[in-house]
Amino acid sequence: MAEQDDARVPVLMYHAVAADPNDATRALSVTPEAFAEQLAAIADRGLTPVGTAELAAAWRSGRPLPRRPVLITFDDGYEGVHRHALPALAKHGFPATLFVSTGWLRGPYETGDAPDTMLDWDQVRELAAAGVEIGGHSHTHPQLDQLGEERLRFELIHCKEIVSDQLGTVPASFAYPYGYSDRRVRRAVRETGYGQALAVGNGLARRAQGPYALRRVTVRRRTGPEEFARLIEGRAIARTFAGDRALTKGYAVLRRMRQARGRVLGAGA
Repeated sequence: MAEQDDARVPVLMYHAVAADPNDATRALSVTPEAFAEQLAAIADRGLTPVGTAELAAAWRSGRPLPRRPVLITFDDGYEGVHRHALPALAKHGFPATLFVSTGWLRGPYETGDAPDTMLDWDQVRELAAAGVEIGGHSHTHPQLDQLGEERLRFELIHCKEIVSDQLGTVPASFAYPYGYSDRRVRRAVRETGYGQALAVGNGLARRAQGPYALRRVTVRRRTGPEEFARLIEGRAIARTFAGDRALTKGYAVLRRMRQARGRVLGAGA
């Protein structure tokens, strides 16, 4: 059990997989060629991709994890996940998890403000049929910790209901938009019925983080082969993301000030 408790698992966070993404998604995208090379690196090093629900279930029950586990996750629901990522995953027989913002997907629930070309529901169903776990990522992709209680519950419940209706299965996992959560948001995610949730944090996932605050590491367009090797091997993670953490701390202060101002204004209303 001690080995389970101490396990540190790289959870890779992808967004768009596209040759020519637009400016809004470029920095957090990877090319199809880079994605294929990264999957080959995972295979060559003998890592074992697992699903989000599988990892959380193992940590809950104390069951042993497979040898050198790694998670491959995608946020938002970009069309390239179907066009480019799915064939590469199928080539290696790798599982993955896709967290969808239901209002961004093409179809009857779209809100019209998606940042790039998104999946439609037929493509999501094909991904699910191919073994990709489909999780929730809210309906309109807001910063959940900035929302009032009613809007927060709507974002979580509406997303879950749409995924359940479209796929015929209830999503078990959730990822926080922008990685933002607090105790209130995590409680709401749990009470909505999601069994586990992923943040960002740019660190390795550990059992001690709890099932509703598991960390991920960001894979982006500038992630080269050497940096990717460090990510999947869990080496020099803090150094790799030192700049991101400095920016995150500064922005966290600003966001707390906004939250406090919002509470003051709400109290005076």
